[in-house]
This record gives sequence, structure tokens and C-alpha cells, in this order.
Amino acid sequence: MPYPSPTVRPEPVRFEHATSGFGIGSASPRLSWRIPAAPEGFVQSAVELELTDEAGDVVTERVDTSEQVLVAWPFPPLGSRARASVRARVAGQDGSGWSDWSEPAALETTLLDAADWSARFVSPRTVGGIGQPAPIVRGAVELHGEVVRARLHVTALGLHVTSINGERVTDEELAPGWTSYAHRLRFRTHDVTALLREGPNTIEVLLGNGWYRGRLGWDGQRALYGERLAALAQLEVTHADGTVRTFGTDATWGARASGVLADDLYDGQTTDLRWDPSGAEGPVDVLDEDLGRLVRPSGPPVRAVAEVPAVALFRSPSGRLLVDFGQNVVGWVRLRVRGGAAGQRVTVRHAEVLERGELGVRPLRSAEATDDYLLVTGDAVLEPSLTFHGFRYAELSGVDERQIESATAVVLSSDLAPTGSFACSDRDVETLHANVVRSMRGNFLDVPTDCPQRDERMGWTGDIQIFAPTAAFLADCSGFLTSWLADLAAEQQPDGSVPFVVPDAIRGPEGPAAAAWGDAATVVPWVLYERFADTGVLAAQFESMRAWTDRIAGLAGKDGLWAGGFQFGDWLDPAAPPEDPAAARTDPDLVATAHLVRSAELVARAAEVLGRDEERSRYTDLAATARDAFAREFVSPSGRLHNDAPTAYALALVWDLLPTPEQRAYAGRRLADLVRAAGFRVATGFVGTPLITDALTVAGEPDLAYRLLLERGCPSWLYPVTMGATTIWERWDSMLPDGSINPGQMTSFNHYALGAVADWLHRVVAGLAPAEPGYRRILVRPVPGGGLTSAAARHETPYGEAAVAWRRSEGRFLLDVEVPVGARASVHLPGSATAVEVGHGRHHWDVEEVAPQARPVRTVRDVIDSPGLWDELVSVAVEAGLAADSAVVAGRLAPYLDAPASALPALVPPLLRPAPDAVRARLEQIVAEAPAVPS
Repeated sequence: MPYPSPTVRPEPVRFEHATSGFGIGSASPRLSWRIPAAPEGFVQSAVELELTDEAGDVVTERVDTSEQVLVAWPFPPLGSRARASVRARVAGQDGSGWSDWSEPAALETTLLDAADWSARFVSPRTVGGIGQPAPIVRGAVELHGEVVRARLHVTALGLHVTSINGERVTDEELAPGWTSYAHRLRFRTHDVTALLREGPNTIEVLLGNGWYRGRLGWDGQRALYGERLAALAQLEVTHADGTVRTFGTDATWGARASGVLADDLYDGQTTDLRWDPSGAEGPVDVLDEDLGRLVRPSGPPVRAVAEVPAVALFRSPSGRLLVDFGQNVVGWVRLRVRGGAAGQRVTVRHAEVLERGELGVRPLRSAEATDDYLLVTGDAVLEPSLTFHGFRYAELSGVDERQIESATAVVLSSDLAPTGSFACSDRDVETLHANVVRSMRGNFLDVPTDCPQRDERMGWTGDIQIFAPTAAFLADCSGFLTSWLADLAAEQQPDGSVPFVVPDAIRGPEGPAAAAWGDAATVVPWVLYERFADTGVLAAQFESMRAWTDRIAGLAGKDGLWAGGFQFGDWLDPAAPPEDPAAARTDPDLVATAHLVRSAELVARAAEVLGRDEERSRYTDLAATARDAFAREFVSPSGRLHNDAPTAYALALVWDLLPTPEQRAYAGRRLADLVRAAGFRVATGFVGTPLITDALTVAGEPDLAYRLLLERGCPSWLYPVTMGATTIWERWDSMLPDGSINPGQMTSFNHYALGAVADWLHRVVAGLAPAEPGYRRILVRPVPGGGLTSAAARHETPYGEAAVAWRRSEGRFLLDVEVPVGARASVHLPGSATAVEVGHGRHHWDVEEVAPQARPVRTVRDVIDSPGLWDELVSVAVEAGLAADSAVVAGRLAPYLDAPASALPALVPPLLRPAPDAVRARLEQIVAEAPAVPS
């Protein structure tokens, strides 16, 4: 078919990482476009971009490129408040013509320079102090003549809820969010044309404490950023005759107290619905604030992204009225009550779990997580706006069942577009994945927080460092994390140290340097480049990446061994006691030196992408020095690690820290034996958990990775699923098998970090991974196992949707692959030594399933490797009272993996305790009838 084809037409262009061109904060925004369909073999060779400005003038630029993602702006830079549209058409490599034009995409820039602001921050003088009701600042605007366009630019020191003539200007919540306020304060631009009217207009800004002045951290500190709340608002109105008038916050505005008597993110909100809005106003003070720190957001705001109705209303054993929303969420409760009496106090208290049938509030620590309302006479809707909670359950007091019309959980999150999904034939694994998605949604609330419920809720660097690949698959978090990285760089200390949390609300020790936590400075930018093809984030963060790596290289010294000093280590290793989560099996010096290698390599790769050859060479050498130090200090000639722990082997195998093939082979075998010896219970913490299944796959033991994934005993990924979890827990055993809450002071039931295994589900189980930045080339390499009969993943790549789905049926392996236009895929069928290269479109394979080779059951190891045989043996041992569970049996057999299987009847009982004759005979029969083991 000759080009141009009517099927080749780009979708409307996108600007930077935004879903809309309105309010763009760049004078030269990068452009992306997708081509939804094209003939087989079509490859873009050029694009023509057409810019039409507000006056109707047209500029067209041709760019000879096959790129479709984040292409440099080819036109002169735009100014503030510029309005234009851009459309695109593309040509194929055969040079036979252009495609149809895309629909034009509207573009409007916001204020790009501090000089564009005539408004100033205003703060209430006599109301709104610490401990007083939330203030409202108010201004009046008189308009004459038809309004054709109106824009409101607004932000605050604290939270703001802004309205014009009684109508909210936006559906965003908790604005302007949380940034490193001293360096970066976001503002947003809103189209408020429809809210204005001829004559008098009123702008009101309700101010809340939020992160700026509310409680932050577990030490009770508040007002970390300042003691005065303030608003900044600038209204720009264009009339039909072309005149433009600007109104802004200044000394003419007034302030009064609101009906929000108290508000805090940790403690909740108290609201008096009897509040009379006609109270007298007091003056405001104009603050001398630096407007140069104002920035336009790169990601979406927090919004109400879902509503979850209550599934049950019931009484606890003590008689308290409880409501269950069926899932752990983040947000608040909207309660509709009828027949209220004036002054009636209704209290809504939140928690994630029940313990002995009552609200389980101990994990909240000092956070009150309570909303109070003083009612008016009649019906009312009770809902806060200046707080949020993490909860599944709420306790209601001051009201009875008859007064409750409905209870709804309003779910808050940064409004990230979902981009990835996963499915498989195991329902519990699907639930695990759904829990990962829900935990990400709840904790991606303006910053990537650790948990959403207790007196913490901070942007812990270690958590997002390990979870970033999973996050980048599940949602378009590019702009969200780009903003967070800008805060990381702003908070970075002069010596390159990275705070443990960003924004740095704990103001910890000078020069903090903790492996895996500070390495967010190098890992997260690289993930964004790898998943979104964003070289801009590498360029923006390169100095931060380099500064962190230089900092830890300095701590390591010339020999490259990073040892000593404070480390989180393999945080929350399940072997660590509840009161000491850093007491892991893995040597923290080993963890630290491995991360020095990793960060140095990533800086070298980033330097190569950016064309910085000197830095590429320097950091390549640094990585080699640290790798040599790792091998010298921690690895024996055989490949056994001196620190014989699963996380140690996982780091060494996945990050290629072992010098010889023989050492790598031994390390793989030893890791496999450690996993067997643990009875396939998870034995890794924050550092090892994202790597352990990949390490087993690299070691040629994917079946053991599946055994680890599918284990349901504690600790395991599926144990919380068996306990009814709807989000990922902070601890493997946040809730103990008896239904009681873990006694540790850090016990959250919504903590995404350990859900990082979902990245392995996407890449290895389903088989969908990026082979080049932005998925321009896709690696399709599913590794079936674990008895799964099917798996599938879909991902909205920068080029369009990619998908992989496989199933096993009657000895056949069926694989379906979808590749978007602009991308290619390398497809590896199980059992095939070579890859098949395919272009865009849908592809299908139906091949004979490769049966695994079988080996006879000769050793104890072989028995453990046979799932059915192992389950039967454990069942007999447990029923006979010889062991409590499979982990005990496995631990008892760990020293005897190479012993003959016939020795098992003597090895299973406790030391010096023979098995009863009947049990021994049954164990002997199981071994004698054992089938061959797949290998």
C-alpha cells in the first residue's frame, strides 16, 4: 500500500508530561505524539510540526527524526500567557508522502517569570494563628463589560481551598501540595471565566495548616516552615474589547475566622457547621516573600479519584458503632446524617484494621486521625477538606444508625493516569497485585510517602528507590517523580548527602549517607529515563546524581569499600525483632558497597547518554574499584559470600558483583539452597525483596522464585492476602496469625515498598519489559512456572499500548503480543535459543510447550524441589506433631540437602527424637513413591 495511508494519523501532540496543554510552565515544552495505526513496516522518518498562535499566524518546522517522545520544541520560545495550538504530521522512511495532520492541541503558558506577578502574599493579622480556627482571606473584584477569558494563578503558605462567588475554582485537594517550600513552592493556573459575573465578585481563600504549619514527624514538631499562613492569588481578566485587568492579593484584602475550628493532617479536622459567614473582617499583612521560588507543577494535583461506599455498619463487642469500607484507602469519610440537632457533636475516628473487634488505633502512634463536627438543625453532609487519613474502618460517635443516611470513603491521590495492568491464573497473586496498586494510589499523595495513617507520612527515599520501576509501570508518574527529584536536589546538602526523607521534614544529622536510601538520587532518575525516555530528567538531576556518588565514594576511600557509619541496611528483614528493624541478616557494609557500585554505574550511564565522556570514564572506573572491593572483602574464591544471607546473594547476582562465571554459578546454587532452607518463606527486607526473585531467575532457578512468590505461610507476599489484606503491609507480619497487631512501633498496613515484586510479575511472569528507553524496543520474555496456566500484562508506553498475554493449554504454549507504532519487540519463546524480532501490530504464536527435563528424586534437595512431594511430607510431619510448619521442617533439613532422600524419615523429627513407627513408615512410603522432579 503506498504512503501516505489514511490509517497513518498522529494523535494530538502532548506537552512535556502533562495531560493537557493548559497552564504549561515551560517556554519551550517538549512534544510527544502517538501514531495509533500504520501499515506493516511503517517507520517514521520525519515530522512536520505546525504552530498557530493566538493571532492566527502559522509557523511550520520539519524535523528529520524517528523519535516520537519528548522531541525538542522547534519553534521560538513562548512568553508568559501565550496561547497557541500545535499539530503534527509524519512521513515514513520510503519518502512517499506525509500522513494526515493530527487534531490541533491547544497550548497556553502560565506565568513564567517572577516579574509576571503583581500580587503579593497576604497573611491574616488578627486571626488564623497557631491553635486558632482556620482563616479565610477575602478580596472583592468589580467587573464591567463582558468577560471573554479569566485566569486565576494561586498558591499558599499552607493549604488553600479557593472559591469565587461561593464556587470552588478547582477540584484539586490539599493544594498546593508539599514541596521543599524554602526552594520550590508550586502554584497553579485555573480557568475561572465561568465563575465571574458583571458587577461585584468575591474571591475567598480558606487556609489550612497542612504540611507547612501542621504537625510533622513523630516528635510533635509543628510550624516547620513558618508560623504564618498566607495566600497568593492573581486574577487576570480579558474583556470583549481586548482590555486586560489584573487583580491580586494585597493590603486591601481582609481576613476572618472560618468554621474550621482546628485542622491538622495527622490529627484531623474539627468543623462547626453553625458558623456564620457574615462576621467582621480584620486586616491582612503583606509579606515579603521571594516569588522567585514559585514553580509550575510538573505532575497532576491531588484529587478525589474514587468513592467507596460502606459495605457494613455494625457494633463492636464494646458497643461502639463501626463502619467498614471493605478496603484500605486514603482520604476521608463523607457522612450524610439526617435529623441533626444544633450543637450535636459527631466524631469520626479512623483506623486501618480491627483488633479483637475494636478499632485498631495503636499503629497510629500519636496521630489522632479524628474528624469532629458540630451540627446544625436538620440534615447535613459531614466532610473535611484540610486533612486526610489512612483507613478501612471508622468509628462513629455522637450519632446512631437511624441518623446515618450514607457513609462513603472519598479516596484521595495524585491524579496519575493508570498505565499498567497484570492478570494471571492465580487469584491470590492477582489480589497481591491489586494490593500493590492500591498502596501506590494511597501513598502517591503529592509526594511518595511511606504510609498514610500514622504520625509520619513522609517521602522516605529508600521506599521509592526500590519501588520506582513498579510505579513507572502502573501509572504515569513521570511528572510526579520529576517534581519530587527537584525537591531531592534542593534538599541535598553541600557535601552531596541526601536526606532520609524528601522534603526533609525530620532535619536529621548533618551529612546523612545511608545506602539504598540516598541512592534514590541516582536510581529514580535512571528509572524515569529507562521507562519514559526522558533525557531531560537525567540532565536536570545529573549534578545531584554525581554529588551523591561523590559523597559515598569519599566515605569509601581509595579502596572503594564503604564500611562503618549509620546504615538502615536490609531494613525490616523478617528476622529482625520488632523493636530493631535494622538488625538484618545482611552485613550493612556489604549493602553499602554494593550500592556504591550501583550508583557509580548509573552515573556513568547517565553521563554516556548526555555525552559527558569525562564523567563517564571517571564513574566507570569508580564502579570497577568498588566492585573489586566488594569481591575482595565479601566473596570467597568459590563464590560463597562471607555474609551468607539471601539479600547478599541477590545483590551480588543481579548487580553482577561476582568476578568469575564459576563464582556466579556457586552463588546461584547457594542462594537457591538458602531459599529452600527457609521453606520458601521470605527472608529479605527492603533491600533484598525487590531483587530476590530476579536473582533466582538469573541463577536459573525460576521455579524456586515461583515457590517463593506462591508461599502463603508467614512471612511471604501472599500471607497478608490470606489474612484479608487489601494493601501492602509495612512488615511481613504487620498482623500476626492470631489477628493481633504486631507489637512493633512501626506497623503500617499500607506501605508499598515490599510490593516491589510486582515489577518481576510484569517483566518476568508476564514477560513485558523495556529493552530500550521508553519501550522503543520491548523485551518479551515470559518465564512460565509455578503451575500458572496464564499471565498477561498491558502497559501504556510513551508510544502507545504494549501487551503480552500467554496461556498453556493441552501441551501448547500460546503467546499474544501487541506492539505500538514506533516500537519494536524482541520475542523470546520458552525453550527457543533465538529471539524473533517484530514490528508494530498484533502477533500470535502457537507452539508446542517444552516439557521440563525430569531428574530422579535422589536427595533431600530433590524432595524439597518437588512441590507435591514436599507438601505431602510437611503435612505428615505437622499432623504427627513433629514440626509446626513447613519452615520448621525446611530449617531442620537445611544441613542435609545433599543427603539421600531415603534418610528423610530420620531427619524430619526433632533432634534425638525418633518418629513413631507409623509416621516413619508413611515418610518412607512417600519417598519411595516419589515421582521425578522437573528441572
